[in-house]
Amino acid sequence: MVKNKIYSYFLEEIFKSFVTILFAFSIIAWTVRSVNFLELIVDDGHSLKTYLYFSALNITNILTKFIPLSFLLALNLSILKFEKQNELIILWTSGIKKIKIINLIFFVSFFVLIVHLIFSVFITPIALNKSRFLVKESTVSSFNILVKANNFSDSLKKTTVFVEKINSENELETIFIRDESNTFQSLLSNESNASNLSIFAKKGSLQGKSLILENGIIQSINNKGKLNNIGFEKTVLFLDNISTRTISEPKMQETSTLSLLSCLENSYLFSKNYLSDECKFQDGEKEVFQNISRRIGMPLYIPLVSLITCLLLVSNLKKKKRMINTFSVGFSGFIILILAEIFLRYTGNSKFNTLLYFLFPLISLPLIYIMLIFKSNRELN
Repeated sequence: MVKNKIYSYFLEEIFKSFVTILFAFSIIAWTVRSVNFLELIVDDGHSLKTYLYFSALNITNILTKFIPLSFLLALNLSILKFEKQNELIILWTSGIKKIKIINLIFFVSFFVLIVHLIFSVFITPIALNKSRFLVKESTVSSFNILVKANNFSDSLKKTTVFVEKINSENELETIFIRDESNTFQSLLSNESNASNLSIFAKKGSLQGKSLILENGIIQSINNKGKLNNIGFEKTVLFLDNISTRTISEPKMQETSTLSLLSCLENSYLFSKNYLSDECKFQDGEKEVFQNISRRIGMPLYIPLVSLITCLLLVSNLKKKKRMINTFSVGFSGFIILILAEIFLRYTGNSKFNTLLYFLFPLISLPLIYIMLIFKSNRELN
């Protein structure tokens, strides 16, 4: 019963540190990234609601990236805290074996590994894909955000807008609109084959999602290359269907893991890297391997750094040397995560690199665990 309470206390302290560090890192990184997302409003004219929803969906990606580092720091800080408060000495003198605490930490690392896999394999791709779909389905909420006086604006997809002046009454003066997307095709009901509209107007004003133009001309080119001009005193452009140049197609990191794995159906071990014919990332073979390695391979390094941290439990050194040892162990775990991130970039270069990336933690784990058992048993003798 007492031992169970001790184990529960250890678990509680480790998880409290882990959640606190992960939350702190994620909030800071998410705040910085949310500032970058402001271009959705400033440059692309999306609504504040779209911006907030898009930013919220991206927090899962940030959480996933900080899980290994946060867990490493949580373990190191927790062990240092237990040692500073002499709690470890009390444990060893009360008869609890070091290998029991090592096994407990090892067990916790596998729980964190599973959480990391759930986020990286399932939750994060779904959330990022949903954020991209949100931008794709969202329309421009404020046209005047995209329009700046005496400046060509190409934020709209296949549409260029120029306004010479915006007066004190927020009216537009001397307007030029070049439409290559056929968004305003309805203005040419009698010229169904016409395209590449150019609209000139002396004056304009925004009312809701409509742009009212006055005293202008509409130029278009039909399929025979003939230029047609239509003059108008007043016309209305409906802006509901206008889209921006924001990338709407899902990127590779926003694609489901099953879809990426299906790209490797015809990719055999140590053969030349190639993707299946159904894969939509034919030009991104290297990135496919990197994304799969990041989602499935990176979590495997969590138990490895946890065992490296456990070296602090089996070291019986004097105070001065122990400080050096503590720094060395913590730094070693940090270096492992840094190298894992660096070598991740090379996993797409060959099948061997990819295989090595997955095998390194799997081979290292039993070796370090055996060393920990040996050191803990030697202290008992």
